[in-house]
Amino acid sequence: MPASDLDTDLKNEREHLASSRAALRRMRDRAEALFATGANVAGDAYAAETLGRTLSRRVAELADDPTIPLFFGRLWFEDEPHHIGRRHVTDDVGEPMVLDWRAPISRAFYRASASDPQGVTVRRRFGFAAGELTSFEDEHLDRGEELGTKSRILTAEIERPRVGPMRDIVATIQPEQDELVRADLEDSICVQGAPGTGKTAVGLHRAAYLLYLHRERLRRSGVLILGPNKAFLSYISAVLPALGEVEVEQSTVDELIARMPVRGRDGAQTAAVKHDGRMATVLHRALWRHVQKPVEPMVVSDGSYRWRITEEALRRVVDEARREGLPYGIGRERVRARVVGLLQRQAEARRAESPSDAWMRRMSRGKPVTEFIDAVWPAVTPEGLVFGLLSDAAALASAADGVLTAEEQELLLWTAKPRTPKAAKWSAADAVLIDEAAGLIERPSSFGHVVVDEAQDLSAMQCRAIARRSEHGSITLLGDLAQGTAPWAATDWRESLRHLGKPDAPVVPLTTGFRVPAAVVALANRLLPELAVDVPEAVSLRQDGELHLEAVSDVDAAAVGEVRAALSHDGSVGVIAADAALDRIGAALAAAGVETGTLDEPSARVTLVPASLAKGLEYDHVVVVEPAQIVAAEPRGLHRLYVVLTRAVSRLAVVHAEPLPAAIA
Repeated sequence: MPASDLDTDLKNEREHLASSRAALRRMRDRAEALFATGANVAGDAYAAETLGRTLSRRVAELADDPTIPLFFGRLWFEDEPHHIGRRHVTDDVGEPMVLDWRAPISRAFYRASASDPQGVTVRRRFGFAAGELTSFEDEHLDRGEELGTKSRILTAEIERPRVGPMRDIVATIQPEQDELVRADLEDSICVQGAPGTGKTAVGLHRAAYLLYLHRERLRRSGVLILGPNKAFLSYISAVLPALGEVEVEQSTVDELIARMPVRGRDGAQTAAVKHDGRMATVLHRALWRHVQKPVEPMVVSDGSYRWRITEEALRRVVDEARREGLPYGIGRERVRARVVGLLQRQAEARRAESPSDAWMRRMSRGKPVTEFIDAVWPAVTPEGLVFGLLSDAAALASAADGVLTAEEQELLLWTAKPRTPKAAKWSAADAVLIDEAAGLIERPSSFGHVVVDEAQDLSAMQCRAIARRSEHGSITLLGDLAQGTAPWAATDWRESLRHLGKPDAPVVPLTTGFRVPAAVVALANRLLPELAVDVPEAVSLRQDGELHLEAVSDVDAAAVGEVRAALSHDGSVGVIAADAALDRIGAALAAAGVETGTLDEPSARVTLVPASLAKGLEYDHVVVVEPAQIVAAEPRGLHRLYVVLTRAVSRLAVVHAEPLPAAIA
């Protein structure tokens, strides 16, 4: 275009941005006004509360952050233009000013190409700085013009330095990512994503897309995001609100299954046995052995009448309930209801009328029925079931016969038996067993969709806990087998999917990285042959970035020097070391006058990151201190080092006094 046309276009786009922001403000003002007066128009207190929640959510969804552009692209379909942005914005008469990136028409922004323009004549990308529109870039797809990953604006957005929480990627979603984001709600998907390929962003944006497409259905059943730890959840917490989604539950697996305080700790071998999928069989056996066959008839006094149920009829009731495969607690109440039904039929035959509801309740809770139920189908609590196994060698041996070895059973038994389940010092692994027991007794509610990130570290029993909460919904499983650091880390996604109850879900690899520079990826790839996992090597589109490995005599001083060098550039800085060394390094930085924050309090540009909690996090500049100590700190130390080395998105500096691990030396 001639320069004057470029200037005019840029001016017009800036005016449209200002008009769109004003329109969004008016939309929010109207929502706030309705919220303020909603109680006056509601018919009753319940309606007022429901309307209030709906309007409060609407107000939150319309919040505007002036540092984040409302739109990032524009499409022309035969001269009909549409701005594509993070949410839908309309003018005062309802005409769209910005289309939501999730709308069907917006799909072409991500997937249209010169070979398949999908009706698009021109695609425009916008460049922004601090929320201000600074530039644009056009691709005339109808003329065969397509920039792809050579787009200057696309590259700048991907490589833009970041400080603070993770950002959304709606402006930079690639076609292979968009295909996963827009998968149907009924489809469960496993994404094997190499570092920097955007698998976490794919999962979060899929959640946002599904909420847009199935709003009311998922509002009832809910969407759950599961992450490996609180630091990770804090890091990703701003993504969905930025996209207007404010009602998504986020949790760790430990928080999800928590039923009692965790006060004890298991040894590594004991924890591994408790997380083993075979424990599901042991618990199932232990629970259902409580059910006994009736051995005598039941006689119930009812005023001047006496009702009698034969032993054979009672056995038939119990056997039928067993065959129905119900959860234990539901089966118990089903037996009770059917026994009362047998009494009811006798009463109807004798009195020629149906007994009252009060009569039914009295029979149900009467001594003969209660004693019968307690004898043949006794009440069991999840804590009581697990307590009985861990404290009674004979009970454990009976339930684990042919499933666990004698040595494994010995590992499970408490050395000092607590007096009661409440007095027990339960461990985190015990919580997994108790949740399994709870799932056998009562069926938990199911989410409509569950996103599980860093899933390679889930044990079989943790997968089963998630499966119970997604039985009637779908899942998006995200992870990287090469980053598995738990003792029970997955080596095959098919096995994890089987425990999750989604054995037929496809495993889709993402191998092209957009965040981690190629030099950093190449260094980390050297570790792959040592990790005993079958995953393809990652590749990176980024040829920028820096990699600096230095052998030094004083690692603390060298770390301080690298941090100062990083601070001369824009972006966040992460200092990652073995957990035991982090306080010492933090003290060295403090003595040098460098302000630092922690994962719990990220108050500065420089964050001290324990190697054990680095998974899933990203920093523009990463300083890794003493890789050999990171490797030596745990059995899967090389996997941990692979994680640590791939946290940098611009510069990676590795300082060491001890020899580097052979794979990267």
